[in-house]
Amino acid sequence: MQTLNHYINGQEVAATGDRFGDVFNPATGQVQCRVPMGTAAELDSAVQAARAAFPGWSAQPALRRARCIFRLKSLLEEHAEPLARILTSEHGKVLEDARGEVTRGLEVVEFACGAPQLLKGEYSDSVGTGVDSYALRQPLGVVAGITPFNFPAMVPLWMLPMALACGNTFVLKPSEKDPSASMLLADLIRQAGVPDGVFNVVHGDREAVDAILAHPDIQAISFVGSTPIARKIYETGTAHGKRVQALGGAKNHLVVMPDAPLEAAADALIGSAYGSAGERCMAISVAVVVGHDTADALVAQLKPRAEGLVIEPGEVPGAEMGPLITGEHRAKVHSYVDLGVEEGAELVVDGRAFTHPDAPDGFFFGGTLFDRVTPAMRIYQEEIFGPVLVVVRVGSFDEAVELINAHVYGNGVSIFTREGDAARAFVQRIQAGMVGVNIPIPVPVAFHSFGGWKQSLFGDHHIYGPEGIRFYTRLKTVTQRWHRGMREGADFYFPKLG
Repeated sequence: MQTLNHYINGQEVAATGDRFGDVFNPATGQVQCRVPMGTAAELDSAVQAARAAFPGWSAQPALRRARCIFRLKSLLEEHAEPLARILTSEHGKVLEDARGEVTRGLEVVEFACGAPQLLKGEYSDSVGTGVDSYALRQPLGVVAGITPFNFPAMVPLWMLPMALACGNTFVLKPSEKDPSASMLLADLIRQAGVPDGVFNVVHGDREAVDAILAHPDIQAISFVGSTPIARKIYETGTAHGKRVQALGGAKNHLVVMPDAPLEAAADALIGSAYGSAGERCMAISVAVVVGHDTADALVAQLKPRAEGLVIEPGEVPGAEMGPLITGEHRAKVHSYVDLGVEEGAELVVDGRAFTHPDAPDGFFFGGTLFDRVTPAMRIYQEEIFGPVLVVVRVGSFDEAVELINAHVYGNGVSIFTREGDAARAFVQRIQAGMVGVNIPIPVPVAFHSFGGWKQSLFGDHHIYGPEGIRFYTRLKTVTQRWHRGMREGADFYFPKLG
């Protein structure tokens, strides 16, 4: 059985520790390879390689760095299909969804190719007599990324091309549940001409994460994962003097107004709730329906769609939903459905008993639908991260807005309506970082930035886009005078430039 290596200073490096984890094929339940649990010493080795590479890489003109990113873009396009198949094999998502993940990651790589334009500073001449002022954006140094299991290619590609284009060097700690995509990315980055040490991969679990948080030579950390871990990453990282962006969990709502096209709303909910088996931070897991008649009609449309989901191993043509990532996670989702029944929600479609006839050991779970869920229920309050959609009934638009704004998460939200005034009021009043109007999954394109509000994001910067440039650089402002015959003698007052 294959055992993965770390990737440090331009080459694969065998693990020196004695702890390893199993990487499963979720569709079969079988172990397909092993991943090392990196040690603090191995993490330090990667950081030292990145630190040594930083002076040379950061001194390269931004245009030369961008050319490497452009070559990476071409290589990713060339290897998109093998990369997607790795995602399906280790995560379980259907192949078409895996291809979409690669494409959305590629869009950020394309944006990072414009780094020379994005890194341009500002210049003001003659701010005073003989005095000019200008601002520079300079790289931070060694930065780290800690990425989740649900997007093992896309989320690293949200981070590393931005960081490298800005002149930083990078250490990636991918999820130990599906780590192989990171190794293909490392090889493509090497082929793109990025110097040894600029990009490194250290596999692992909490030990590797703790080493990243405490390492004095890591200047910034990007993280995507659950809210409890995001909060810890932010609090611990900033306590060690690091810049941190930590994207946490979500409970994304979709409001269905009485005038909404119900078939379109139902299709949007099915795709956004059950796509990737609900293992998306942007999955819609709550339908907020205005009016009981609207809710009755919508649930009547959702029920047969949820019951008819084509659930297959991800590589099967026509599959709409694949398995969950691990048996442990499947048990967690199962427990939430049990809890919803105990809390008194109406279980319209029950996915707990689903097993695949040809893959009985796979980590499959059927689409599940609850109706008449209340805000007091834990299945409403907490992120389930599985194929579970809950319907909450409200009496008015204002009640829907108040319900959503009261939730601890503020990641993504959407509204389906034909009324422009309702949509505009929703956009203005809702407390969430990403908003959709008649769009089920409002993920921003690469030249905007991704991030939520409240407990969905810890830190001051969203990820990728213009915010990514700001996160991975420091601002330096220079005020200079080149003037003959400057008056000698000390000034004891605040400087005046005129």
